[in-house]
Amino acid sequence: MATPTLDGIPKECIATTGNGIKYAEFSCLYSELEPFYMDFEKRYDPIPVLTWMQEHPIVPIAACTLYAILIVVGRALMKDADAWKWRKVLAFWNLGLSVFSWIGMFRTLPHLIHNLTNMSLRDNLCSDPEKTYGSGSSGLWVQLFILSKFPELLDTFFIVINKKPLIFLHWYHHITVLLYCWHSYVKTSPSGLFFVVMNYSVHASMYGYYFLMAIRMRPKWFNPMILTGFQISQMIVGVIVTLGTFYYYENDDNTENPCKVEKENNVAAFLMYGSYLFLFMQFFIGRYFSVKVKKTNTKKD
Repeated sequence: MATPTLDGIPKECIATTGNGIKYAEFSCLYSELEPFYMDFEKRYDPIPVLTWMQEHPIVPIAACTLYAILIVVGRALMKDADAWKWRKVLAFWNLGLSVFSWIGMFRTLPHLIHNLTNMSLRDNLCSDPEKTYGSGSSGLWVQLFILSKFPELLDTFFIVINKKPLIFLHWYHHITVLLYCWHSYVKTSPSGLFFVVMNYSVHASMYGYYFLMAIRMRPKWFNPMILTGFQISQMIVGVIVTLGTFYYYENDDNTENPCKVEKENNVAAFLMYGSYLFLFMQFFIGRYFSVKVKKTNTKKD
């Protein structure tokens, strides 16, 4: 497939970002989908917020530092206190994140499918995201995804006030994903749409499940092992995408449209997804298999 261009795109579907970059608005390309998009989504320009983020790199660092401090302080304050009875608040919180993630998934997944169908894998992993998915309706939901990593830190607040065990995987994941998402976005990582779609999809089901648990309506037939399996699958695909990006970056000979990848960012993605894969596998085995082994040994005794 050729380098992505605007050839053959109807004029009414071509928009321009604040940087003067022209792109094809996804919702306009499919008449059957356009009625489901709001006007503010269709021509959304992400550049003002992106520019602000690029000019304020201290924000995610400060947020993660404050997050770590509040964890230590919060656990110390709750040590001798009773757990808070905030089940209803927790339920609404999880429901809100689930609905947000479902909407985000339905806004970004179709665009990813469109890109995979109409662009080469190389262009999906290397081309300027401002042209391929980062502007207009999809660009809005990609940007909202990045910014959502800040309020998601409140997940830990509910663990602390309910005096639940706070495992390493939980806070490590929250800190690293916020830092990586911010860095990836301000550096305009071409492969970002893959990660956004995967995370929206997993969170849509995960937070929905947490909501049902909070209101004590968890389906008896649903095995939570499935959710952990989804998360592990996400990490496997993440590692594969980063390896694919490495391949095209190292073997790029396209002078007209060079691979727009920052090596440091892709190294960070590989290390992050690799560590997540290890930790989630460790969690998966420890939670769903070690207990069974222990029960079996007890019966033999």
